[in-house]
Amino acid sequence: MKRPQIGTVSAGMAVLAMILTSGIACAAQEPTQAPMQQPTAPMPEPLRQKADGERHGLPLETYAVAPGTKFLVRLEDELNTKGTQENAKFKVKTLEPLEAGSGIYLPPGAEIHGHISHVEPAGVAGRAKLWLTFDEIRTKFGVLPIVAEVVSVPGDHSVKPGPKQEGLIAGRSSTQHDAAEAAAAGAAIGAVKGVKDKDKKEAAEGATLGAITAYLMESGRGHELNLPKGAKLELELERALYLVKE
Repeated sequence: MKRPQIGTVSAGMAVLAMILTSGIACAAQEPTQAPMQQPTAPMPEPLRQKADGERHGLPLETYAVAPGTKFLVRLEDELNTKGTQENAKFKVKTLEPLEAGSGIYLPPGAEIHGHISHVEPAGVAGRAKLWLTFDEIRTKFGVLPIVAEVVSVPGDHSVKPGPKQEGLIAGRSSTQHDAAEAAAAGAAIGAVKGVKDKDKKEAAEGATLGAITAYLMESGRGHELNLPKGAKLELELERALYLVKE
């Protein structure tokens, strides 16, 4: 059996060493890949859950509907300044959910009970006024106290909340000042025909007639405030409403 020649073995070893050296060099030249970053998971939104009146070991603040929260209600009784008496009871029903910041909410349909604290009919002149006080909100898990006021009457431009008087809803004014403005507008309209015909006398008579008609219409309207059943009111919480039965 022939032994391999020493030169042949040495040559083979040299070739193997070159291959290994080349592989190590190539590996050193390859850029190292940065480890893949895991995508950041979005912050979970608060789970919406209907209030059941229980605290479930959570802080009371978890169930607070913040002051300043505005929501729509529907009037379940007709209210007006002509036939409604002070201390008369009325009801409204919520049309929107009342939500605490934690995702806990009171569904629409809760009934709010209130009473008329003061009434001022319009009379021959002046502005009709109606003060509404909201006493309690009735939920499926119990009755809760509520402090709120009317901030608008959507869709009805003849009424508005009174300035800086809690619970006040006022009708359109019918003061002497308003009557004078109406008379001035009526005079301008009544004079148009006479001006077009270049007849100063007719223009003057038309202006007088227009002014008197406008004045009588304005001063005699009275503007009694009427809120029919089904009317929508926008309320605003004056204090926090806690969706927990005490």
